[in-house]
Amino acid sequence: MEENQVNCSMVVVVVNKGFAGDVMDVARANGATGGTILSGRGTGGEKAKTFFKLSLQEEKEVVLILVKEEIRAEIMKAIGREFGMDSAGHGIVFSLPVEETFGLTFVPFEE
Repeated sequence: MEENQVNCSMVVVVVNKGFAGDVMDVARANGATGGTILSGRGTGGEKAKTFFKLSLQEEKEVVLILVKEEIRAEIMKAIGREFGMDSAGHGIVFSLPVEETFGLTFVPFEE
C-alpha cells in the first residue's frame, strides 16, 4: 500500500426523494467529508409495488459516500437511525469495499 493510501469503503444510501441533503448532514456530523447524490427511480412490475408490505416510491436519491474504513460503521449506524425503513426517508444503507483509489486525499470537514 502506498504511503498516502487509506483503507476505504463506499457507503451507499438509497432514500426517498428529498432526503439526500439530510443524509449528507448526518454523514458529515459523523466524519464524512462529502459525497455524491444521484437521482433515480425504482423499476419493476406490479409485483414490485410493495416490498416487505411497504409501498415503494418510484423516485429515489442515491447517496455515495467514500469514507475511511475506521468511520464507516458509525456513519452507517447514524444514517440508519435517522433514515431507516421506519422513517419518512424509507432508506436503506449498505457499504462496499473499495480496493484502490487514486488522486484522493481525505481532508477533515470544517464547518
